[in-house]
Parts: sequence; structure tokens; C-alpha cells
Amino acid sequence: MAGVDVILPALDEAAALEWVLPRMPTSYRAIVVDNGSTDGTAEVAERLGALVVHESRRGFGAACAAGLAVATADVVAFCDADASLDPQDLPLVCDPVLAGRVDLLLGARQAVGWRSWPPHARLANRYLAHRLGRISGAALTDLGPMRAMRRDALDDLGIVDRRFGWPLEMVVRAAQAGWTIEEVAVPYRPRIGRSKVTGTVRGTLRAVADMRKVLADLT
Repeated sequence: MAGVDVILPALDEAAALEWVLPRMPTSYRAIVVDNGSTDGTAEVAERLGALVVHESRRGFGAACAAGLAVATADVVAFCDADASLDPQDLPLVCDPVLAGRVDLLLGARQAVGWRSWPPHARLANRYLAHRLGRISGAALTDLGPMRAMRRDALDDLGIVDRRFGWPLEMVVRAAQAGWTIEEVAVPYRPRIGRSKVTGTVRGTLRAVADMRKVLADLT
């Protein structure tokens, strides 16, 4: 059994996966969830040794849930598949969870160059992280997409959102369940290809709307 299962939601990320998957640390198993790609994402992932899951329902949360459904390792991690995050940094967020010191560890993104994080996306993230920090009681600066936690505990949270509110709902429900939540800095680089969310103001606003709805429903 893998030491850590790493779930990578992917929509047209074939080029990025060529860089991402070979950088997966030893004992970390990549689970690539193809969320309706048309660029050969699934074929690239299979060729590079990842376990591939197909999720036809569009939505970040739907892809995350599909990956979680096939994970078997005691600890699971989530990571963007667009090469903005380096899988070599996964032990930074996974080791404290594996050691039992932290229940949920988020990778707080530290931008490498101005191109890695558009101003509109950074501002939206700062607003949501501030609100989430007040709710959770954790000193959060980022809704880090690289994160790790125990699989069984995550299943028990019962996350229902299947869109962009999924990662925020995870943190809110974890805080309500009394989890220990911390963050650690991880480098954040320019992604390969164009973002389907934060690459546009419209996409960012859509994600913020989903997350605000989750906050309204749960608090």
C-alpha cells in the first residue's frame, strides 16, 4: 500500500503532467482524476504510471471526491496538476500528518515571480483565508491547494460541495470537528497552460461565489 495517495484533479493538463508525475516522491502514489479532458490527459497519466480515474461530472469538488473514493492509503494529499506546485514539496505537508502531529496541513503558497499568482486571484484568496481563519481559529494565510490529512477522518467530514467550494468546506468542517489545522510555506510557480479558474476574473468570481455560499451554509 502506498504511504500517501496524492489526488490530482485534472482538466486538460497533459503538458503539465509530463513534468508533475515524474517528480512524485517515492511511496507517494499519484491518482489523476480526469474531469473531461480533450488533450490526452488520461493517456499521459497512464503512461507515466498514475492511477487514472474518470469523472464526467464537471467540478473541482466532484474530481476530488472521485479521487478520494479510490484512495486506500491512510494519508491522502491533494495537489494541483498544472505544475504550479512541485510534488517534491509534498513531504512538507504530509510528514506532520504521517507523524500524527497535525490533522490537516495546508501548503501556503509563496509566489515565485509575479506571473505565478494574478492580482485578482491573490486578493480573493486573501479575503477568503481571512474569513476562514476567523471561523477556524487557525492562523491561515492561504486556502492552499496542496494539503494532507487522514483519509478516514476526511471521509467522516461528509463534504457535500462538488464545485469550487469543496476545499473551503473541508477546512470549515475540519475546524468544527476539532481538528488541528496548520499551514507551511510552499513555492508557487507559474502554471503550465492557462488556468480554467484563476486565469480570468470571471473564473475567480465564480469560485469566490461558490466558497461564499459554503461559508453561508455552514456558519
